[in-house]
Amino acid sequence: MSTETALARYEFKRKLDEVRSVKGRATELISLYVPPERQIFDVTNYLRNEYAQSSNIKSRTTKKNVMWAIESLIGRLKNYKAPPPNGVVFFVGHKSGSGDQSVPVTMVIEPPEPFTTFMYRCDSFFYTEILDDMLAEKDTYGLIVIDRQEATLGYVRGRRIVPIKTMESHVMGKHSRGGQSALRFERLIENAAHEYFKKVADLATESFLGDKTVRGIIIGGPGPTKDFFLKEGYLHHELEKKVIDTFDTGYTDEYGLKELVKNASKALENLDIIKEKNLMERFFEELRKGDESLAVYGEAEVLKALEIGAVETLLVSEGIDALRESKGIGTVADKSYVQTLSEMAAGYGTKVELVSTESEEGDMLIKAFNGLVAILRYRMR
Repeated sequence: MSTETALARYEFKRKLDEVRSVKGRATELISLYVPPERQIFDVTNYLRNEYAQSSNIKSRTTKKNVMWAIESLIGRLKNYKAPPPNGVVFFVGHKSGSGDQSVPVTMVIEPPEPFTTFMYRCDSFFYTEILDDMLAEKDTYGLIVIDRQEATLGYVRGRRIVPIKTMESHVMGKHSRGGQSALRFERLIENAAHEYFKKVADLATESFLGDKTVRGIIIGGPGPTKDFFLKEGYLHHELEKKVIDTFDTGYTDEYGLKELVKNASKALENLDIIKEKNLMERFFEELRKGDESLAVYGEAEVLKALEIGAVETLLVSEGIDALRESKGIGTVADKSYVQTLSEMAAGYGTKVELVSTESEEGDMLIKAFNGLVAILRYRMR
């Protein structure tokens, strides 16, 4: 995805995390989803009806807070002649405060893509399922690593490699028997292998066939077994059409899945996890150059380089805001630190790349470098 899209997605996720964190004492939190085609006056009339109904709430405090929330929503809707192109979602109510106190809260989100469902929900939490679906990675690749002893299935989605299951074949290896016994044992071994391959294929069908997000399947493993498994037609014919290629790996366990993704990087070059890996590898390559290095790390050094326009690419962890919050470092003017860095970078034509915390490289970025490094245009004196 483009840098602009990645930044917009990050800010959307950050706001959604904030919404999810809100908890109410009773059913005092209202989630209102207004899709783009809904008339504002229809929504206002709906809320007025809910306002009238709320007078029947038995708890005096809950009734007061719900009526306040509905009044607040009606007031905010006056600012709209029509919903935005993708619709708008309001989260209004009273969240739990210290002691017996409650604190009014209002959050408004314009989502990155349109939705069609009008929804009014009053509960002790904000309803976010419709927005959560927008954060789900759309493209998935199925992974199979296999030899005659073991197979592991998984998938790579966006920046995550997720194992599904590891299966052992229990197929016997070579034997020392001769004559008729040799032929009989050979048949038994091949029958056992055949059943094992069928079970692996059945698991692949169960895992991948009904998933419309699966764009392709890659198969790996040591030796010729992976190619035999594919060419002998064990996979469902619809899955067979999605196989991109086979790749050599040294392992057939969960590590083998990671190895497969790495070895298939050219075939998956548009996948976020591959882009992140390549960016971080480039940073480490520069870091190893010593005095000739174009890599810089440490917040003060990175900001210094950024302010003089020396940074070509800024690598920022998606976990940097959470890390700063855990250290008690606030934001400026209610902006995320990622947003602040992006605005600084824009003035110098610096490219900003967001790196997730879910990959190995992303985990290293946040833990070893506090989530911020840069690759320079030129060496600084």
